[in-house]
Amino acid sequence: MRTEVSAGEGSSETTQQRLRGMGEWMLTWRDRLLGSPRFQRAAARFPLTRPLARRRARTLFDVSAGFVYSQILFACVRSRLLETLADGPRSVASIARAIDLPESAALTLLRAAASLRLVQPAGDDYRLGDLGAVMLGNPSIAAMVNHHERLYADLTDPLALLANPGETRLAAYWPYAGNENRGGIGGDEVAAYSELMAASQAMLSSDILDAVSMKSATRLLDVAGGEGVFLAAALSRWPHLQGTVMDLPAVAERAATRLADAAVAARATAASVDMFADAWPPGADLISFVRVLHDHDDGPVRELLSRAHAALGPGGRVMIAEPMAQTPGAEPVGDGYFGFYLLAMGSGRPRSAQELSAMLRDAGFQGVRELKTSQPMLVRVLVAEIGADVVN
Repeated sequence: MRTEVSAGEGSSETTQQRLRGMGEWMLTWRDRLLGSPRFQRAAARFPLTRPLARRRARTLFDVSAGFVYSQILFACVRSRLLETLADGPRSVASIARAIDLPESAALTLLRAAASLRLVQPAGDDYRLGDLGAVMLGNPSIAAMVNHHERLYADLTDPLALLANPGETRLAAYWPYAGNENRGGIGGDEVAAYSELMAASQAMLSSDILDAVSMKSATRLLDVAGGEGVFLAAALSRWPHLQGTVMDLPAVAERAATRLADAAVAARATAASVDMFADAWPPGADLISFVRVLHDHDDGPVRELLSRAHAALGPGGRVMIAEPMAQTPGAEPVGDGYFGFYLLAMGSGRPRSAQELSAMLRDAGFQGVRELKTSQPMLVRVLVAEIGADVVN
């Protein structure tokens, strides 16, 4: 059977092919030009192109030296250098004694840290730099830096990790990843990662709650919410709200202890639930996944969204808050850092807002939209709802 194509359609397709071919030819020409040592020398000498050439060279060097920079930060955290400078400038000799290093070694670390704006010179002394002050005000950053020791070990041979993730140090740190006996994980096994997640959630909760209104909600169910840090923050922000954090038994026990000491204790509960195997607590009209879905592969994510849809009544809402792939201006965070982190963890992957939106729609949710956050490189927020005429 012959398919007829109008002259206009064929012409349009041919034009698009020509444009694509021209674009590819231009990119090939650009790559050859930028790769030419002769062009590189000329660009570095010519006044109009010199700033661009220097920025490009600096960017490429920073990419090459990134591991060294991260190890300088690691040394600052491990030595408690920033805490040593919390009360103001100190001499190199005084700092060296405080962090237990020879004076020459302390000076090397101080100069390196100053190059990264973690500290800064103050005459012959040193004080906190602007980035060091930010870190000191957010203990969760230091907790993550300490935690990265495992990731760095797993990335010693990145090609081997890509080819065969296998057993990694990072996967051992997250015992629920790939563990079929999730409910049997003990308290000692969850302590380290629960504390890390609690520290880092505190930093992001305000950003999430600034973006999401819970005025119309009555009960929040925070799925895999760890020790309840986000739930407590949400209940503090919205005094009319009641809520439940659900997680594995050993984690829920820690959440119950934390929530009992919180000002919102009368409105908060902790439920011991395996989110894949057990029934979810009833009655929620808002369900939140805060940095949960990117820890899981596509099949489990689809199951979680389907279970959330089944747990909500008509008009109920779901919220996803996590770092996402393909975030404009922050691609190295979502696609680079989290891509390799989750690979080493042995479970999950970063997803774009478009991918998550499609998964929400496939699960039966409607009105999917993104809400703006102040730090999209760290957390983006999607919300969706169940139509008022839908009956589960």
